[in-house]
Amino acid sequence: MDIGAQTVRDWMATLQQQIVSSTTYAGIPTVKSPLDAWIYQEIIWERKPQYIVEIGNWCGGSLLMLAHWLDALGHGVVIGVDIDHSRIAPLALAHPRVHLVTGDAAAVAPHVYSLIKPDAEVPVIEDSSHECAQTLEVLRAYEELVRPGGYFIVEDTICWHGLDVGPQPGPWEAVQTFLAEQPGRWTVDRRREKFQVSWNPGGYLKREPQSHA
Repeated sequence: MDIGAQTVRDWMATLQQQIVSSTTYAGIPTVKSPLDAWIYQEIIWERKPQYIVEIGNWCGGSLLMLAHWLDALGHGVVIGVDIDHSRIAPLALAHPRVHLVTGDAAAVAPHVYSLIKPDAEVPVIEDSSHECAQTLEVLRAYEELVRPGGYFIVEDTICWHGLDVGPQPGPWEAVQTFLAEQPGRWTVDRRREKFQVSWNPGGYLKREPQSHA
């Protein structure tokens, strides 16, 4: 298709198809917008976390990517949470900074908490089923891991809010409910959408510095 003849909506749909079908990291299928991935590494370099929790891991491409960024920092562990880890690529499994917790994300949350030292810096990335109820459950279960000033990233809020794909209601609606439950504790950091195209619009949630558990 001639890109010049596409509308923005058509172009987004084309890009979504390419992300789903052919995007890889180190040869591992990785359904992730490269623009958002760049933002993730900026956050990680700024916050220098001791742990990263990624909920929803598919083949492990983004797990390996996050582990490599922690290699650059010289410390840290990526905790991958998923109900099924049978597809994780051997290269990701072999990385010493990758630790997997298998099970329903909300159900295994207490175990994940037990793996993390008190007061550690922990960004959380939610990329599980994208069902509204599941996303909201994950937000509620893992929010206390994020320190004031840190980030809880909810992926694919673009579902039905930019692209006609995915569950409806989905992550966008879960985020709106979550923010309404505790006004002032979390804000949407729109600065993280600086490339103007994000698969996580309104999904970069920053815990307010004055917010305490």
